[in-house]
Formats: sequence, structure tokens, C-alpha cells
Amino acid sequence: MRIGIVSDTHGHLQYTLDAVRMLESLAVDRVIHCGDIGSADIPDLFSKWPTDYVLGNVDYNIQEIEQAAARLGHTLHGLQAELEWDGQRIAVTHGHFEAILNDYIESGDWDMVCHGHTHRSRNEKIGETLVFNPGAMYRAIVHSVGYVETKSSKTGGLRADIIPVN
Repeated sequence: MRIGIVSDTHGHLQYTLDAVRMLESLAVDRVIHCGDIGSADIPDLFSKWPTDYVLGNVDYNIQEIEQAAARLGHTLHGLQAELEWDGQRIAVTHGHFEAILNDYIESGDWDMVCHGHTHRSRNEKIGETLVFNPGAMYRAIVHSVGYVETKSSKTGGLRADIIPVN
């Protein structure tokens, strides 16, 4: 399965549309949004895919975002999500609560930990855990998204890449 990973859209529709076009070109099967959604208009842009969202530090209109996501059959998980596909365990949090992020990373219980918040991409292995930040679609020098393949033919596990959008 190929999962698109986006973060820090901050309600910016045009930049998010750019991300959506990139995810379409990557032929993703579903999407994870790592927070700072920023607007209840953003979920509509991901209507093609099953999408999981976590909240970030600029997501003030939680009820509106939750209703928009639910209308599309998407899931707004709150501050963190614990997901599993193809036997791969993926934890998601925005990252503004460093203790939550560090607990996920240090536990060793997760194949992958996804986060946002820093507006900088990250793709590194810490122990057996892949720690991944797709970068940001707003307030970043280079806007970027990420994708992960849950079963890579080469490694049998996770393979993730950061893709510049602009």
C-alpha cells in the first residue's frame, strides 16, 4: 500500500491543491495528515482517499474540521493516531507536544512515527523505528509531501520518500 503523508497545510487551499496533485501523481491509496490542518475546507481536497488526521497547534476550529472530515468518511483522531496497515504499526502526532512524539519514538513499539510541526522534512531510522516528517505545505522554503510504501519489494518493510512540491 502506498500512503501519502502531508503536514502543516495551515488552511492554505492553493498549496494544499499542489500537494493533492502530487499525491495523485504518486498514485497513493490513502493519506495521513500530520496536523496544522488549519481550515475545515482542507478535508474536501483529500476527498479521493481515505484520510486520517491529527490535530496540530493551529487547529482551533476542531468541531468544524471534525464535521468536514466525518462527512467524507475521514477520521480526525485528536492529538495522536495509532494505525496499522499490512502489519506495519504507524503512530502519528503533530509534534508540538514533544513528550508524545518522543514517547512514540523511544518506545520501540512502532514501525513508523509520523509527525509535522517543524516545517522541515525528516526521514531517519532511530533503532527499528522510521521517524518521518513530510515537511510542510505552508511557511517552508520548499513545500513537500511524503509517501510510504508499507511493503517494499526490496526490503519487505517500509520505504519512505520526501517529494518536493514546488
